Amino acid sequence: MENLNSQTIFSPDVMNVKTPEEVVQEMYNAFMTGDMEALKNTLSEDTVWVYEGPEDLPYAGIYQGKEGVLNFFAAIDDAVEILDFKVNTMISNEQTVVVLGSEKQRIKTNGQILEQKWVQVYTVENQLITRLEEYANTAAAEKLFKL
Repeated sequence: MENLNSQTIFSPDVMNVKTPEEVVQEMYNAFMTGDMEALKNTLSEDTVWVYEGPEDLPYAGIYQGKEGVLNFFAAIDDAVEILDFKVNTMISNEQTVVVLGSEKQRIKTNGQILEQKWVQVYTVENQLITRLEEYANTAAAEKLFKL
C-alpha cells in the first residue's frame, strides 16, 4: 500500500474552501448582526444586486459594487423596520444558491405591516457573491407603501 502524504490530502487551501451555500450563509450572518464590514467581505468588487420591482419601492433597483450593496441595505433601513427575517430553504449547486424565505417589516412612513415570501438567487464565484436577484410580491408591497 502506498504511503499517502496527509499534507497533500488536507492542504490548508483545500480546508479553507467555502461552498457557495456557506458564503451566502456567512453574508446572512453578517446582515443579521449588522456587521457590514464582514458582509462586504463576502462580495466581489463588481458584484451586482438586483431587487426586482417597480420604481415606487424605495429599495427596488440595480446596485453595483460593494458600496452599491451597502446603499441597498441603507435604502431598506431607511424605508422599513425589519420585524422578522427567515431563511426557510437553501438549494445550491456549483455556483448558484437559491434561497426561499419570508419577512415581516413595518413601513416607516405609515406603520403598515408588510409580510411576504421571497426568492433570492445568488451567484458565487471564487468564494464571493458576484450577483443577487431577488423576487418578492412587489405589487402588494407597492400598495402598502402608497397607503
